[in-house]
Amino acid sequence: MSASWLFSTPCSKLNHHLRRRNHRLIFSPAFLFSGTGKQMVTTSSASSSSNRGAFTTLKERVTFEKEIKKSKFIAIAGHILDEGSAQSFLSEVRDPRATHNCWAYKVGEQYRTNDDGEPSGTAGKPIHSAIASSGLDRIMVVVIRHFGGIKLGTGGLVRAYGGVAAECLRNAPTCLIKSKVPMGLEVPFELLGVLYHQLQSFQAEDIKQDYDTGKDGVTMVTFKADFDRVQGLEEAIKANYSRDIVFYKR
Repeated sequence: MSASWLFSTPCSKLNHHLRRRNHRLIFSPAFLFSGTGKQMVTTSSASSSSNRGAFTTLKERVTFEKEIKKSKFIAIAGHILDEGSAQSFLSEVRDPRATHNCWAYKVGEQYRTNDDGEPSGTAGKPIHSAIASSGLDRIMVVVIRHFGGIKLGTGGLVRAYGGVAAECLRNAPTCLIKSKVPMGLEVPFELLGVLYHQLQSFQAEDIKQDYDTGKDGVTMVTFKADFDRVQGLEEAIKANYSRDIVFYKR
C-alpha cells in the first residue's frame, strides 16, 4: 500500500488497516520540495511528545472555492503522513495553469510553507496559520490562485489565502487517529534479547510478555510503537530473525 493511498483514505479505513494483522505500512522518504523555481520558506522544529498519543486529522480530501476581486482561489486540503506524502499530494492537486500554487502543511511539530511567487509571507504563512488554528494535524492545504487582473496588495493577499484556507477547514469532516500502534509477536526464548534491543532502539512502550502461548519455549511479547516507526521496526526485527515473523496489530 502506498503513502499516496493512505493520505487519500478515510480515517475509518486507516484505523482499520492499523489494526489488521500482517499489515505492512510504507512511507515515502523525506524530501525537499523543489521544481517550481519559486520562493520557498522552510521551518521545522524537533519533534516532541505532541506527536504521541492521538491526533485529529481530516477524514477525506476537501475543497473550497472563492472569487476575490476577479481572482479565483481554490483551497484543497487533505491528510498526509510525512514529507513524502505531502510531495505526492502537491503533485496531484497543483494546477500548472494557475498563476500560483501556494501551500503549507503540518506534521506534529514540523511544518513547511511556500509562497510560490507571491510576496514573501503573504500566502504560505497565512495558510499555515489557518492550519494551526484548526487544531488539525498531519494535513496539507494547497491554495491555487488564478489571477483576475486586480492586485490585492499585501494585506489583501494575507486575508485571501488565510481566509480561503480557514473556510476550507472550518466544516471539513475529521476523525481521531491513534498514533500509538499496539503490536505483538511470538518469539522463542533465546531471541528475546535481540527483540528487546530492537524495541528499545525504536522507543517502543508498554512492553509485556505472556508465556501462556501453548507452545514450548515461545512467549508472546506485546508493545506499542509510534505510527511512523512501525515499518522500520518490523524490518529491523525481521532482519535479525532467520524465520518468518508474524506481527499482530490491534
